[in-house]
This record gives sequence, C-alpha cells and structure tokens, in this order.
Amino acid sequence: MKKLGSEIIENYLSGIYKNLSLKEISKLSREIGKIFSNDFKKKSQNILWSEKDFFLITYVDSIIKKKQKNFTTLNSFLNKYCKDFNFLHLLPFFPSSSDDGFAIIDYEKIDNQHGEWKDFKKISSNFKIMIDLVINHCSSTNYLFKNFLKNHEPGSDYFIFSKKEFKGLSKVVRPRTSKLSREITMDGRKGFVWCTFSHDQVDFNFKNPKVLILFFKIIKFYIDNGAAVLRLDAVAFLWKEIGTKCINLPETHGIVRLIRLLVEKYSPNSMIITETNIPSDENLSYFGNNNEAHCIYNFSLAPLLIHAIISGSSFYLKKWSRSMPPAQIGNAYLNFLSTHDGIGMRPLEGIVPEIKLNKFFKTLQKSGAYLSYRSSNKEENVYEVNTTLLDAFSQTYDGKDSYKLKRFILSHEILFSMEGIPAVYIQNLVGSKNDIKKFKKTKSYRSINRKNWEFNNLIKKLKTSSSINSKIYKALLRLILLRKKQPAFHPNATQFTLQLEDHFFGIWRQSIDRSQSIFCVSNLTKYKKKFFLHDINLISTDKWFDILRKKRISKIDSEINLLPYQSIWITNKII
Repeated sequence: MKKLGSEIIENYLSGIYKNLSLKEISKLSREIGKIFSNDFKKKSQNILWSEKDFFLITYVDSIIKKKQKNFTTLNSFLNKYCKDFNFLHLLPFFPSSSDDGFAIIDYEKIDNQHGEWKDFKKISSNFKIMIDLVINHCSSTNYLFKNFLKNHEPGSDYFIFSKKEFKGLSKVVRPRTSKLSREITMDGRKGFVWCTFSHDQVDFNFKNPKVLILFFKIIKFYIDNGAAVLRLDAVAFLWKEIGTKCINLPETHGIVRLIRLLVEKYSPNSMIITETNIPSDENLSYFGNNNEAHCIYNFSLAPLLIHAIISGSSFYLKKWSRSMPPAQIGNAYLNFLSTHDGIGMRPLEGIVPEIKLNKFFKTLQKSGAYLSYRSSNKEENVYEVNTTLLDAFSQTYDGKDSYKLKRFILSHEILFSMEGIPAVYIQNLVGSKNDIKKFKKTKSYRSINRKNWEFNNLIKKLKTSSSINSKIYKALLRLILLRKKQPAFHPNATQFTLQLEDHFFGIWRQSIDRSQSIFCVSNLTKYKKKFFLHDINLISTDKWFDILRKKRISKIDSEINLLPYQSIWITNKII
C-alpha cells in the first residue's frame, strides 16, 4: 500500500502556519499522522453522486412523540415517508446552549432527548448522513471555554483573547449585528473574546495548531461513527487577521484543503460540503482546484428563484445562471430553496439592485416574513429573510391570489431541474407554515421555520388528501421519482440557460453520455402564456415528450399554452 507522505501534509501546514519552524511543522504533521491511518485506502468504484441522489434536511426533533427518544421517532417517519431520499442532513444533535444546536457544549455526545450513538447508527444504515462540523465556534459553556476562563488545559489558548476591546475591525464582515467583542473575566483578569455570531458562541483561535488537532480528532470520531458527509459550518470565518475582512482568508482555504486531503485518504467515499453564505464568486472559491469542498451550497439559487417567481420575471435569475460555471467532475452544487436558517440575501449582492431588493423584501414582509440584519461598515443590511417557503409564496408584486400552492410546486420543478444535487428541507416536504407560536416563545426569527411537528398530527395531515400538507408531499414525491429516472438531470450534466422572454425561465440539460436532452421551461406568472416550441430548436429527427404533463409533442413547430405557474420538461428519451 502506498503511504500518505508526510511532506504533503507539511506543505499544507507550512502554508497555514507561516510563523512555525520546519521542526514545529514536522512535529505537527506527525501528530496528525497519529490521528489518521497513513495508508491510502482503495477508492470504491461507486461514484459520489448521480441523478438519483436527494438530500433531506431535518432536525432530529422536527418530528416528536411524547415519551419517545427523538431519533426513534424520526427513524419511524423516515422509513415510511422518506425512502426516496438517500442523503440525510441531520442538523446538530449534540448538547448545546443556543442557536438550535449550533452552540455546541460537547462535540462527541448526543443530547439525551434525542438518544444515543446506537440510534444514530440505525438511521445511518439506511441513509448517508451529513453531520455538521461546527468548526468556527463552540458554546460558552463548553468545557474548553470554561478551562480557558480558568487558564487550565486543554483550552487555555484555544480562543481569541484581547485585554482591550478588539480594534481595527472596520473591514470585518459580520453575519450579525451584536458586538463582536464579549467581555469576560479570565483567571481573575478582565478581557475580551471574539464572537462572530453571538456571545454564547465563542470563536476558536485556529492560529493555535492545537485547535486544528482537536478538530481532526472530532472529524475522525464522526466518520468512525457513520457520518458519510461533513458539513463545514460557517467555515469562511475561520481565520482572523486584524485589518482584514476576516473572511475567506488564504489560511481558511488551506485548512479546508487539508481537511479534504485527510478525509479523502482516510474515508475515500466521504464528502466535504462547505456552508458559506456569501456572494456567489466568493462561494465558488471553495471548490478550490477540485481540492477543497466536494460540494458547495448554491446559496444564490434560492433567493433568485423566489424573486423570479414573486416578481414574475426571470431577468436576474437568467443573468446569474448564465454566469454560473459548470462544476468540474468531482465537484457539485448543493441546490436548495430553504433550510433551517433564513433565506440568505448576501448572494444577491452585485446581482439585484438595491431598489429591486427593497421591493422584494417588502413583498415578503407582507406575506409574514421577518428580516434579519448584519453589520457592514457601521450600517445594517438585510442578511436573511425568515419565513417558511410556503408562506413566502403567499403573494406576488401584484398582491394575494389563489396560486400560492402552484408557486410552491413550480419552485421545486425548477429546483429539481437545475445542475447540482437537490436538497429538500423537511418543513418544505410537509408544507409547513410560519410557526408564529414558536417564534413568540423563543424570540428568534429563525424559529418561524423550525416547527416541531407532533408525529401523529403530522401523519394525520399527510393522510388527509384535501390538506395542503398532503398535496405538497405527494407532488414533491412525484417530482423526486420522476427526476431520478432522467440521466440529463445528473448533477454534472450539461446545463444551458435558454434565451426566452422574462416571464419564462428555461434551461436545457444534456446527459453526460449525450443520449438524453431535457428542455425545462416554466411560466413565472399568474397568466396563461403561449410558448412556441421553435424557440428551443427541437431536433426534427427525434421524438419529443413532455414528461411532466405525460404528453407527446406531435409537432415541434407548434405552440403550447402554459397555464399560470406551469412547467414543461420536454425530453427526447423517456426512461
């Protein structure tokens, strides 16, 4: 077996820790070598993804039942209602003190209300599970931070400390409006620590190599316990340098590359996904040269697609989609419409003008959405919109109407047709509405889209054919099953944005082996629109079929009346 040469690791480490001597770099490399096996493992012949892959995103307690551990309840629901998903993103299930799990108290324990690692492994036998590696920060009640305050080991130098409030922060990019400096008392001395997100989430100091070693141990622990995918949460903020933006710094990219290298050699079929809610060009940088993330969250798609449907115009969606580079083989976009967080608005920077954004925000607020802000150059800008996806489509620029459900389904028809791997948030799968009751209880805007369904109540709604929940679930399931059959929807299949009028949005997909083409065209308005087939240049020697409407296209130069918010998927090969 070949060995993973220490010189490769040392080269990565030298780029990250420029202040360390060669001797110190060599020692650090040996420490990493003790954590991971040095042997190359033979990579499986299985590809990492195909058109058959779907992610389901959920909290363990999104569905609950009294007197039952949450893993057990979730497992029952998944096995009956979610068999057509094969990837499962389980949002943080560790003991935490805030932020619905993202302020971790203990990285290796499962919160008692959820269950134990054996319960996790039961689910991992049926799904490839994505675990959050909350790498930027931990809870202020984590034992490491408690040790830091007492000047005890381990932890005494694991956090970013200053005797006075941090200065030179005018360029720092923040996702929140809270003060970055948190005042503390450390071993009897007053001082300040760095908190990017909240004062309960204290940032690690990755300039200390011991912090990197800590997380390599955590990574190995997760993989050994059955994690197939690691989601690097808020990784863009990892490295801090006073006087810079403290985001996307070269050292951060170096750490991501090193994680990819070691994970790929230790567990060849595991995947790394970066969660970087930032403008599109910055987000793309986390592909690296196919040596950083396997997948990146396609953050621009959700707000642009929602904007296109609410405004009735694809102008900005088309502008962006034309400029999106195809992912290399070995890389893929992770596409979604909403997650446990709000709908991020930073990816619209430089794409949608401010005056257009303000109209978009006001329309969403009329539908019951809330706005969260971030600090930027002493100003507050909208960071995310907090709403369920279903309620986001309650009205358009023209006001309220009866097409809310059709807009919701349309958004998924477009989502599932786009280049990348689709991910569906469980609240979207079951048609959740804004949870105002939970929001009033927690005072957190994000709670509006984090409903805790009672198991039996949810099942009852899904079994009631007239309920909006049942209609949405069945419609999405039909689309999922249909998409899985189409090679042209492989995450790396060719995509080309069609030159159509703005009230339409259309793309052309072609399978990697070029045997199947699919033309996907959607009407983004509440009006019936004529679509002329000659606009997409169908080849006359092929037979064409709309697989959404289950209709044969008899004449390729004819016209189709697209109903309000209707899509067509026209293919030359029925699978």
